[in-house]
Parts: sequence; structure tokens; C-alpha cells
Amino acid sequence: MRLVIALGGNALLQRGEKPDAPIQLGHVQAAARALAPLARDHELIICHGDGPQVGMLAAESEDDAALSGSYPLDVLVAETQGMIGYWIAQSLRNAGVTKPILSIVTQTIINKDDPAFAKPTKFVGANYDRARAEQLADEHGWAIAADGPRWRRVVASPQPQRLVEQPSIDHLLLGDTVLICGGGGGAPVYEDERGQLSGAQAVVDKDYVAALLAVTVHADRLIVLTDVPAVMSNFGTPQAAPLSHLTLDELAAMEFPAGSMAPKIEACRRFVAASTGGSAAIGSLDDAAALLDGRAGTTISRTNGTLDH
Repeated sequence: MRLVIALGGNALLQRGEKPDAPIQLGHVQAAARALAPLARDHELIICHGDGPQVGMLAAESEDDAALSGSYPLDVLVAETQGMIGYWIAQSLRNAGVTKPILSIVTQTIINKDDPAFAKPTKFVGANYDRARAEQLADEHGWAIAADGPRWRRVVASPQPQRLVEQPSIDHLLLGDTVLICGGGGGAPVYEDERGQLSGAQAVVDKDYVAALLAVTVHADRLIVLTDVPAVMSNFGTPQAAPLSHLTLDELAAMEFPAGSMAPKIEACRRFVAASTGGSAAIGSLDDAAALLDGRAGTTISRTNGTLDH
């Protein structure tokens, strides 16, 4: 089967951890061990998150006295794609994957007039208490928002239109190459009337890019890996319970709180609605193999719980 994996930022750095290279590499190696069986048995595309990493690079750039101005976000996303893609490719190889493995620095076309630019919502970077977040916002001109009990920088998150490198991705899949692409949602770029590309000061949601990729390459499954075992009903209450299966009609009748889970569910909905028989799943990285056949996590499909193989 052809699988697209959306690998959450928890695979690289967990809340409260220092963003040291050995810590992040250790998480990537664990993720690679979980994904290696899927890579050996199926066609695999991996889209990874980069929120903590791009935020760290942005803060370093803004605080560097040798620079006359900070590096733009599209450049920083390209940088994180190289770093994280290198780690994932190396770790998959060390986990026993013998297929060709290639990490691609990907550019994502967005609309420069997307309304998201007027309402930043995408979290990047570290967590702060409110006083420190407000201080940094004043110093750097950030927009900030609450992320649970802490505060973080938020940036514009426009919708992905297409990937510049899509023809290369299609060609590489013919050779059964394990692809790491669309990392951090891809470097956001817009196209002018002459077809010239320019970077945008934004971050595209990697789950939406994973869904776009899954539709474009006619994937059989979209698997969204995160730090929770399943989508929960009554989340945050004593009545919380995992949902093993949801149909598109059931999703339409439900409301999910804004935050990291909402775009994951929306990405799955987009893929299932646009595909011809494909299903999606949301669950824990540790359950990656079991998610594929519905033994863990939450499966999202058009109608019933039967999975096509």
C-alpha cells in the first residue's frame, strides 16, 4: 500500500525538554524504529513537524547582533527540513530500511492574499509564561497566544495549494523510494503573474500538506501520528473515551476544540472526502503498525469500519 505519514512534533521534542541535538536525535531514532516495518512493507512518504525547531532558529536569528534583520520564516523552514530530514533518513537506514531513502527540501505554493495573514494562529517556538511572552512580543513584534497554561508565538498559517516539487515526488515513488518531504508544511512560497516564486513569512500546517500529498499521490492511507492514543469524546472530562472509528457524517456532527488536534482531524477529513476509498487514522507513534489495520487509534472513513486492503 501507499502510505503518507504525518509525524507530529512530539517525535522530535516533548514539552519541557531542552532542544539539544542529542535529545531530538534520540526521539527521531525511536520514531524510525516504529516506522521501519511500514517502510519495509509499503510505499512510504513522511511529513514531519518542525514547530519547536523553527521557533528556536527564529529566536536565534532575532537575537543575533551580527545580523541587520532576522531570517524569514520560509528560509528557516527550509533549514529545519534539511536538519530533520537528515536525522530521519539516517535513522531509518540504521533501523534496517534498505530501500532508497531521500529527504527533499519542499516548497509549498500558497496564496499571498490568504486571510490567514490577517489572523496568525500557528504556534512556533518555545513556551513562556505570559509576562515573558509579552516582553518578547514587544521586542520582536510577535503575535502571541495562550497554549494551555503557557504562551507562545503565533504566525500566519495559509492553506497549501500545491507542492513545487510534486513532479519529482511522483517520479521517485515509481522507484519505491522512501520520501521525507513537506517537512514543517514545506517552505511557504507564492507565485507571481510571471511564474516567479518568492518566500512568504508564514508556516503551513504539515497535517494539511500531508493530506494534500496523500490525495495527489493517490495514497491508500493517511496516518497522523501524535502523542495521544486516539481521538477522544468528551476530551478533558472524566467521561473522556477513545473513539475507534468515525465516518465523515459523524465528523460533521461533532465539534473539536481548537488546537493541535483540530487540524489533524480536518486533514483526515480532507483526504477521506477527496480520495476514492482511502481511509485515515490518528493515533500514537508507538501504535504505528496497528493503526494501519484499525487495531489502534481512530480510523476515519467514508462509511463503516471496514478497511480496504
